[in-house]
Amino acid sequence: MTTNNNIISFFTGRSFTRLIKPTLAIAGFSLLLTSCGEKGKQANGAGGPQQAQSYKTVTLQPREATLNTDYPASIQGLQNIEIRPKVDGFVEGIYVDEGSLVKKGQLLFKIKAPQYEQDVRTAEAGIQTAQADVNTANLQVNKVKPLVEKDIISHYELESAQNTLQTKQAALAQARAAFANAKVNLGYTTITSPVDGVIGSLPYKLGSLVSSATVDPLTTVYNTATVYAYFAINEKQLLDINRDSTGTSLKSKLNNLPKVSLLLPDGTTYDHNGKVETVNGLINTSTGSANFRAAFVNPRGLLRTGSSATVRMPVLLKSAILVPQNVTYELQDKRFVYVIDNQNKVKNVAITTMDNTPGQFYVVTGGIKNGDKIIAEGATNLKDGTEIKPVEVSPDVVFKDLK
Repeated sequence: MTTNNNIISFFTGRSFTRLIKPTLAIAGFSLLLTSCGEKGKQANGAGGPQQAQSYKTVTLQPREATLNTDYPASIQGLQNIEIRPKVDGFVEGIYVDEGSLVKKGQLLFKIKAPQYEQDVRTAEAGIQTAQADVNTANLQVNKVKPLVEKDIISHYELESAQNTLQTKQAALAQARAAFANAKVNLGYTTITSPVDGVIGSLPYKLGSLVSSATVDPLTTVYNTATVYAYFAINEKQLLDINRDSTGTSLKSKLNNLPKVSLLLPDGTTYDHNGKVETVNGLINTSTGSANFRAAFVNPRGLLRTGSSATVRMPVLLKSAILVPQNVTYELQDKRFVYVIDNQNKVKNVAITTMDNTPGQFYVVTGGIKNGDKIIAEGATNLKDGTEIKPVEVSPDVVFKDLK
């Protein structure tokens, strides 16, 4: 017991205090080192300056390009001919079907009209009667003429006979005209195609009563060997075309316009290019546009009247500033690009582009200029003043797909 108390006294005395102080000093030094280590990590980690990220850049230069502008268009055939009956009768025969191809002169319909056959027979009988009257009158003249020469009868009798002969000859001519007219009317009962084309709908069936006053035609023949694409251009675009086209007259300007292509509803391009032939001389006050007409050959009959398509008109730009569409972004109806200044810092710049510029590139009309350096790859959320590491790319590489 005494020994234990001595031990306790030893550790509770002054010597115990000296033993504790070095231990506390070591612990504090360890905490200080730990704190310094954490600060060092922070200084070398997220809390320190970030390294600039690399981006591909390109310096803008004027380039030559073709700007394709698309216009919705409607297709119409060269001729849309309504087939209407000229005589009254019943539809006796229909020799074509809807949508079939026909040639000029091909039989389409037969109308049963017996009255016209009777008119022909009556006219034939009238000719025979008139011819007999002419023969009789001619005999009378031949009979009277020698008697007048011998002064047996007066000259009046000869003149009277000659006048009668002329009257009968006129009646014969009239009978022949009636016969020709009857044959024409009878010919109207057989209807043939006036042109090569495609048959439209057939509203009347066999046995239907038709006449020249019938509201709907028997059918419509669409001549689509050449088709017209009608489209509208606004007033501003029309002014641009007039300024850029060479020529003194409107006809010469149209002749100097490049050929246009036609995009079909399935997205494919029509095999044959077309030519703009006419433009309406008046601006539509309600729409502010002018109507154009382009002609396309249609040897295979692929294009039909009433179908829709898109006319693509190319415009050559000899010196234009272009930017790839994938390096731009849109915000609040404005389009922006990332421009790099001399300190390699980013600046968001709003640009204006030409209307209707589908494709891989925009034609820039304002915001940036020749010599500006922009980011040439897709980038997002770069704030003004962000420093980057530019990697210059050749313009020929960026614009290799330019057409």
